[in-house]
Amino acid sequence: MKRSGPLYTLLGGLLLALFMLSLNATTGTRSTSYGGDAPGGASPAPSASKPAKDAPSATPTESASRSPSESPSKSPSKRPPGKSEYAGRTADDVAAVSVSVRDDKAIAYYCNGRDAESWLKGDVEDDGSMRLTGKNGAKLEGTLADNAVRGTVEVGKQPRDFTAARAKKPSGLYRATTEVRGAEIDGGWIVLPDGRQVGIVKRDGTPRKAPLLDPETGVVVVDGDRLTARSVVP
Repeated sequence: MKRSGPLYTLLGGLLLALFMLSLNATTGTRSTSYGGDAPGGASPAPSASKPAKDAPSATPTESASRSPSESPSKSPSKRPPGKSEYAGRTADDVAAVSVSVRDDKAIAYYCNGRDAESWLKGDVEDDGSMRLTGKNGAKLEGTLADNAVRGTVEVGKQPRDFTAARAKKPSGLYRATTEVRGAEIDGGWIVLPDGRQVGIVKRDGTPRKAPLLDPETGVVVVDGDRLTARSVVP
């Protein structure tokens, strides 16, 4: 009996040591896994996180890099404002051509001074181009630039190049239409920059060379009758 006492004491000490080791192991595992259980309620140190894939880029946006206005500016119109007149001759010197322009409208007159004439009208584009049409397929295609109209006029299926320079009064285009003693009178005149006149007067549709008019007043005498020709305005 005396020998069993120390044996029990040794066994009890071993059991106590095993219990303490087990307790320490359990406590250490919990402290590592749950940092929130540390004294004072301190939270675990945050771990380094990767940047989010959808985080916005620090580079400037595309709209910021664009110019304030990407729409092209409109080119200024080549048409002179208000009314302007042009007069000249065809390249073969067969006929005269006059063009009267007001804003985006134009009226033109082709005349050989004997038996062929045509009145044409149409629009003038911002770039100065124009396409005018008249009776019996007459047409004029030209461009207004540098104080002149240049192009081609076709009357009687005969195209002719022409140049009509800017005209200043009394040069320009004139017309008189009236009825005299039961007859229809229709006359057209082109006064060129050098003072020459080219015109035709029709009496009931029959053409003939027009008499000279006074460009300052527009007065003209036709078969003894005094008429007044007016400046043509589109």
